[in-house]
Amino acid sequence: MKDFHIRYGAEVAEALRDGRPVVALESTIVSHGLPRPDNLRVAREIERTVRDNGAVPATIGMIGGELVVGLDDAQLTRLASADGVSKLSVRDLAVAAATGADGATTVAATSAVAAAAGIGVFATGGLGGVHREAAQTFDESADLVTLARTPIAVVCAGVKSILDVGATLERLETLGVTVLGYRTRRFPGFFITDGGFDLDWSVDSAEQVAAVLAARAGQGVHSGAVLVANPLPTDEQLDPRLHDRTLAEGLARLSAEGITGKAVTPFLLAYFHSATGGASLAVNVRIILRNAALAARIAVARAARAGAAG
Repeated sequence: MKDFHIRYGAEVAEALRDGRPVVALESTIVSHGLPRPDNLRVAREIERTVRDNGAVPATIGMIGGELVVGLDDAQLTRLASADGVSKLSVRDLAVAAATGADGATTVAATSAVAAAAGIGVFATGGLGGVHREAAQTFDESADLVTLARTPIAVVCAGVKSILDVGATLERLETLGVTVLGYRTRRFPGFFITDGGFDLDWSVDSAEQVAAVLAARAGQGVHSGAVLVANPLPTDEQLDPRLHDRTLAEGLARLSAEGITGKAVTPFLLAYFHSATGGASLAVNVRIILRNAALAARIAVARAARAGAAG
């Protein structure tokens, strides 16, 4: 009979065993979030950024029905290059494993798998959230409810600006997910520095984030995620006027073409890439690299606290 257990890359398995810092990375950005051939180059650059900041990268994905924590380069290339790679949220993992699928894990699936593997820090670009017109469509990303029950720190640039940012923050509050601004009291808007909403809490260093995580673990009360919202500097964001114009045009096309569900985000990101002449892609890459670097520093600080306590 087939073994459906999680398999670990050799480097990740050794790092977890030795208590060294590890950062989880999603594979959906590789298979579905970035165009070829940039996707593989950027995936490797993300992993290199994690290493340069002192941690071990653990890109998570599914290869032939096998859930892997710490894809090697051949596996990463396979998910970046193959057609028909499934987009896997938590609900899809068991079915994809049983049917022998190749799959890329979303924020929700990566968070859940990473936590199950004992990895406490995850870097992504932007979260999913409450979609516009959700009052009629009930369209909300599985990221939110998964993060409500998953004890992991997620470094992100807020939620994608194509979503209803205010409603998403309200849902995160209702679900009990902690949101920290990294050196800011304003929630970032993914492509743009300021998403238009205030935050209750801010931290100034990776060590402060590690202290928050230690307090959560010590209290034993909070079982959900801690989001670390890391905005782009204003001189690195997408021009806000270009952003607003492109978003309005993309939403109009979305409605005209009747696109819904999981197809919404890839469609709008692709439209941004086309309509901005590639500027949004460059911003997207800057976002994930900055988040990977911060996540690695948080993982290092967290491992240092654990080592000092032990």
